[in-house]
Amino acid sequence: MFALWGQVSLAQMLTVNTVTRPPFSMVENGVDTGFSIELVEAMADRLGWNYEINRTETFAEMLEGVRNGTVDMAAANISITAARETEMDFSQPVFESGLQIMVHAEDVRAPSLWRAMLSWDLAIAIGLAFLLLFGGGMLMWTFERRAQPYFDRPLKEAWFPSFWWALNLVVNGGFEERVPRTPIGRLFGVLLVISSLFVVSVFVAKITTAMTVEAITGKVNSVNDLYGQRVGTIEGSTASGFLQRRDIDFYGYPGLEELIEAFEGRKIDAVVFDAPVLNYYVTHEGEAHGRTIGSAFLRENYGLLFPQGSEHTEEANRALLALQEDGTYDQLYKRWFGGSR
Repeated sequence: MFALWGQVSLAQMLTVNTVTRPPFSMVENGVDTGFSIELVEAMADRLGWNYEINRTETFAEMLEGVRNGTVDMAAANISITAARETEMDFSQPVFESGLQIMVHAEDVRAPSLWRAMLSWDLAIAIGLAFLLLFGGGMLMWTFERRAQPYFDRPLKEAWFPSFWWALNLVVNGGFEERVPRTPIGRLFGVLLVISSLFVVSVFVAKITTAMTVEAITGKVNSVNDLYGQRVGTIEGSTASGFLQRRDIDFYGYPGLEELIEAFEGRKIDAVVFDAPVLNYYVTHEGEAHGRTIGSAFLRENYGLLFPQGSEHTEEANRALLALQEDGTYDQLYKRWFGGSR
């Protein structure tokens, strides 16, 4: 039987296991599609492979078909791990990913400058700053009212000019033509300037703190907040392994559909799973239900999976490199995830 290099016989049909994991693998209008599926299609076109898609019910079932050699390969969001590599062969990495946390939309509140400005901590800081400026200005009036013409006015008329003088001293460095003239006034003026540095620093710090507290209002904002919460993920996934290593209790679900159903039914408070899968769900289906928080963590690579010792692994690697070099891979990436990798 004659075959070109890198091709299999037209009579041979490769079976590709997959599982529904948008945007990597899914069915739209009765057609198998997704980033991983289209990548397999492009690779098969280059190699002259004929293939058929076998969509399994669970991720574990997809892997088992490759492990026992009943299928030729698997494609979805398959993380490259040492444990899987001991039993099967991975292609070179085809996608860089990571884990992310998704919480209920109503548990996330966008930061508001107005709400931050109305916080008690910031109100106290502003009040103390006003008292310091008012008190400093009135003390300067006491020291300078007989020496500096600016302060030569009765008490009932002096309170605002004195406060204004102290405010300008803090903000602008004072009035050049209204410098203190008495020794004690000059000494107090220097002390007021030095203390103003601390006043400004504390004021800025309070604003920053208030905005930070306002921005972090949900009960889950990071991995450390998952303890004591009802956390869900897919059993057997790299996310479940991560949660186990961190001693975080979680509910394991057999598939993505069951996980999302539990989340939308508020049976769990947060989901930890692959970042691109969660972001695709939020963007395309679940904007009213969920929000992803923070950035991706536990960086990992996805690959195509082959039975151990498969003759197709090296062929696939050469084809994947060619797809990256001719721009096909970048086109697929942009189509499904936007931008560039």
